[in-house]
Amino acid sequence: IAYSIVMDVTRSETGEGEGEGEGEGAEPVETTESETLNSRVAIWRKSKNDLKDEEYNEFYKHLSHDYSDPLKTIHYAAEGTTEFHALLYIPSTAPFDLHMREHRSGVHLYVKNVFITDECKELFPEYLRFVRGVVDSSDLPLNVSREMLQDDAVIKRIGKSVVGRILKELGDLREADLDAYRGFFREFGPVLKEGIYLDFENLDKLKDLMLFNSTGTEAEKPVTLREYVDRMPDGQKEIYFLAGETVEAVKNSPLLGFFREKGYEVLLLTDVVDAWVTQRLTDYDGKKLKAIDRGDIDTGSEEEKEEREKKKEEAGEEFKELIEYVQQKLKDEVKEVRMSDRLTDSVCCLVADESGMDANMERIMRAMHQDVPASSQRILELNPAHPVLGKMQALFAGDRASEKLSDYVELIYNQALLTEGSAPRNPLRFSQLVSDLMVVAD
Repeated sequence: IAYSIVMDVTRSETGEGEGEGEGEGAEPVETTESETLNSRVAIWRKSKNDLKDEEYNEFYKHLSHDYSDPLKTIHYAAEGTTEFHALLYIPSTAPFDLHMREHRSGVHLYVKNVFITDECKELFPEYLRFVRGVVDSSDLPLNVSREMLQDDAVIKRIGKSVVGRILKELGDLREADLDAYRGFFREFGPVLKEGIYLDFENLDKLKDLMLFNSTGTEAEKPVTLREYVDRMPDGQKEIYFLAGETVEAVKNSPLLGFFREKGYEVLLLTDVVDAWVTQRLTDYDGKKLKAIDRGDIDTGSEEEKEEREKKKEEAGEEFKELIEYVQQKLKDEVKEVRMSDRLTDSVCCLVADESGMDANMERIMRAMHQDVPASSQRILELNPAHPVLGKMQALFAGDRASEKLSDYVELIYNQALLTEGSAPRNPLRFSQLVSDLMVVAD
C-alpha cells in the first residue's frame, strides 16, 4: 500500500528511583509515539542492497506458508522493451501436493503493485510449478482479463525472461555447490525433468541441469551428463542407460555384466517420468543415448564387433533347433528367441527391439490400467556360454518331447521376467517348478 498506515503505539518502561533503594519500587513510565506500520514500497520493488536475508525469508514464508527458508532467492528488475520486477524463490523442500493435479502455481502476477492472479499458466511452465514469488509488470493494463493474459505478447516475453533466469540460476547453483544442487534435485528433479519433454526451446539448458544415478557413483551422488561424457573411455560411442523401478533393482540387472567388463558407465533411470524424458532426450554433446535393453549394442572397434557377431552366428547355428523349440513354446509370450552377445553370467534376458516397449514402460502402462499392445512383446536372448543352455541342448538331443525340457523353458522365461523386475506370469506354477527342481538336485 503506497499510503502510510500510522498508529499510535504506547510502550511501558520502568523508570529509575532516586536516593536510597534506587531501582526498587520504581514507577513504570508510559510513552506514546506515532509509528508507520507499512513500508509503502513493495519488497520486490526495493533495491537488493536495502534488503536483508531475514526480510527475504520472512516474505517467502508469508507467500508460501512454508516453515523453512528458501534454497535460493532470485530478485531482479528487467528494463527495455518489457519492464517488470521479479522476486522468485526456489524452495528447499517440496510441498506435499507438488505431484497432485490440484497443485496451484506459487507465482503471483501483479500489475503496478496491484494483484491480478496467482494462476497465470501463461507466465510459468508446468515443470517450474515449484517456484514461488511475485512478478510485477509495468506494461500490462490494470483491467487485464484472463482471456487477454492467454494471448498477450507481454506475458509471453516476461515468461521467456523469467524461465531463462531461473534455469540460469539453477545452473549457477550446480556449478557453485553441487551438493546443494543434488539436494534440490532430490526434491524437484522429477518435476524439472518434465521440461525435457515439454520445453523444446530450453532443451539444451535443461539437459545440463539433469542428474542421474549411475553405475559409476554412489546412489546419493548422481551425475550430470557432462560428467558422464567427460569420463567416457576411448571406444565408447554412446551414452548408455537402463530404466527400472529402483536403483537397487536396476543395479542387479544381468544386462550390466557386459558393460562392467568393458568399463562402460551406465545411467540408472528410476523416475516414472524418465519413460517420457528419454523420448526427447536422445543425445548430448553429439553422443546418442542408448537403452541397453533395447535393440543391438554397438560397442568396441570394428574388429571386436565382427568377432562378437561371428560368435553369435556360430552359436545360433549350434543351437538352431533348440531356439526354434523355445520359440514355439513361448510363441504367445515373446516376439523372438535369439542368441545374446550382451550376457556374461546369466542364462537369459528380455530386451525390446529398437522401437519396442521396454519392461519399465510396460509396468507403467499396467499401473495406469492401460492395455499393453501385443506388438510390444519383447525378445528373449539366451547366453550360449551358460551351462543351463548346454543342459537344455542335451535334453533336446535326447528327447524332444521331454517334460523336463518344457519345464526348463518355462523356468528360464520366468527367470528373465524376474531379473528385469517383472513378476512371473504364473507365480504359483513358477514356485512349484523351482521346488521340484530343488528336490531332484544333487
